Amino acid sequence: MTIRLISTQKRQRVAVLSLFFFLLLFTSTHLPAQQTEESSPTKSCLWEVKNGSTRIFLLGSLHVLKSSAYPLAGEIDRAYAASDRLVFETDIGAMMEPTILTKMMQLGVYPEGQNLFQNISATTRQSLEKKLQDLGLPAATFARFKPWFMALTLTTLELQRLGFNPQYGIDLHFYTKAKADNKALAYLEPVEYQLDLLGKMDSRDQKSFLDQTLKDLDNSAQLADQMMAAWQNGEADDLYTLLFKSFEDHPGIEDRLLTRRNKEWIDQIEEMLQEPQTTMVIVGAGHLVGPEGLVELLKQDDFEVKQR
Repeated sequence: MTIRLISTQKRQRVAVLSLFFFLLLFTSTHLPAQQTEESSPTKSCLWEVKNGSTRIFLLGSLHVLKSSAYPLAGEIDRAYAASDRLVFETDIGAMMEPTILTKMMQLGVYPEGQNLFQNISATTRQSLEKKLQDLGLPAATFARFKPWFMALTLTTLELQRLGFNPQYGIDLHFYTKAKADNKALAYLEPVEYQLDLLGKMDSRDQKSFLDQTLKDLDNSAQLADQMMAAWQNGEADDLYTLLFKSFEDHPGIEDRLLTRRNKEWIDQIEEMLQEPQTTMVIVGAGHLVGPEGLVELLKQDDFEVKQR
């Protein structure tokens, strides 16, 4: 009995960690792919911002990877070594707290008497049931999941099928390393806020989010290879095109998960630029690229930003 309980708790912690990493990257729009043998890129998904003697490194993260993604580009490791403090989207360690798991379940599961299949269209239900069948999973097991939670669960399962693991994600890699090296840590958002981003999304956007996830999962292998290559080579324009393709028909979700948060974060980052220390800020790659990404917002405020 005790062994079974411990095993169940461990699985729950892994599930929480996996799901949170999708929240960090504006969730399940696209999937990264295995690193391929290529010549060393001239750039990486890393930018440096200067204000006098103060420096901030902005590292675009992919939150789930394979072990073959390492070692990382030398510029990234050197930026970490030079940094006095690391700033993440949220407190990764706090994700394991039982209260967070409880809140996730409260936000992600319908109350008794309601179920997912009553709240989605016949077309979405058909696509969902087919995907679950392909994965060898009974639809009844997920009947009370809300659309946003179902979308994240499907992505988690697909990534596991492809051999990916959040333990190799950029965030967790540097969080673990920084803790071991006794570097200062800070966070842009509380964990509860991250949960609310999707858990308190209105029902229409939740359904759209699930629809888009199901479409993306049909092409995950191709999209994954393209995105990983763009990330490895620091191809910001290509990365933006791939990451934002899913949002073309869902501007409200893009605004909620990316645009609004970038505008809130930019004030915090500019405050860091007034402090006499070197900081590495690690956020989902989608937050850095494009006309409303953090890199462009900093340039608009006349800061010197250089891709490394």
